[in-house]
Amino acid sequence: MKNSLFFLAFIVFLSCNKKKVEVLQKQELKPLLSAVKNYTIKEKVDLVFLKQIETWKELKAVDNFLSRFKKVSPNEILGNALELKGLVQSLKDSIKPILFESASFNTRIDILQNETLRLADMTFIPAIKAEEVTTQTDKIMNAFSAINSKINSILLKERFEDEIDLDIAFIGLDSTKIDSVSRKSIKKVLNDRKTLNKNFLKEAQQ
Repeated sequence: MKNSLFFLAFIVFLSCNKKKVEVLQKQELKPLLSAVKNYTIKEKVDLVFLKQIETWKELKAVDNFLSRFKKVSPNEILGNALELKGLVQSLKDSIKPILFESASFNTRIDILQNETLRLADMTFIPAIKAEEVTTQTDKIMNAFSAINSKINSILLKERFEDEIDLDIAFIGLDSTKIDSVSRKSIKKVLNDRKTLNKNFLKEAQQ
């Protein structure tokens, strides 16, 4: 009988200690989850290209929403995670400008979606750590930066191609009467010149 009572008391003691540890752990997590941190989107769409994507409302919505994360706590991020998940899903399902209909561009959106889904899952983890939320938020910012970077490179490429066509017209050539060999030669010379400018712009943006 004594042994049974001793064993029961021991179980109760362990149970109480376990609860105390869990309470202490939660108390330690709360201040960290409330601590404000700074986040940045490393690359934004270039100002000269904003006009070309102004009708893409879903992209703008994600951009505006992430701008709230410039100075925010992990708790606030978790509180906005499900809404962000929905906005990114809308972005993925949206009708993109034709220039951005490519596998490489879609892959970048898929990566962003995967990262936001992971953040949304964290809202259901009771003992989530502030450091985990911070790391995941950084991944989301980097994923969105990669999308902006791709937009810039696509639109920059298009602008240079347009300038090459303009140069052919500017030097007084009737492009409808140029044979394919001559056209390639002209474009090669012009393209070499544009490549130098492009490299210069690329270095300036870094």
